[in-house]
Amino acid sequence: MPRHSKKPRRLVANGRVYMWTMRHSHRTAGRSVDCRQTLTLSPQPAGTGGPLRIVFAAGPGRDVPGGAPFGSGDVGFIRGEDLNLHEPGAVRALLDVALAGGWQPGEQRAVEVDGWCLLEPAAAARAGDAGPEGR
Repeated sequence: MPRHSKKPRRLVANGRVYMWTMRHSHRTAGRSVDCRQTLTLSPQPAGTGGPLRIVFAAGPGRDVPGGAPFGSGDVGFIRGEDLNLHEPGAVRALLDVALAGGWQPGEQRAVEVDGWCLLEPAAAARAGDAGPEGR
């Protein structure tokens, strides 16, 4: 049976537990506009830190498909790196880059980050983890 797409998933990184979700949203003005993918990581147990929201908003040169017939969870530059936000390895890579950039999971406030600033280093880390046979 497939996993329910809205149910939070568990990720353990550096001895800390996070629950994460990915959502696609947009405004409708006769057609979908302002599409965005938001990856939310919440430190656990609840109340030990505010959530990190990594937002990928559509824009020139940026691909944020809205699902069928395109890939759900895919984000990327039109001529460059991409990630699938449903893949735990991609989520871990984005988390690692956010932590290296100074995000503190113990902060009690929610933090929103522009995902496009994290995409290239996270994709590079994923490519390095894949090894030659995974490329």
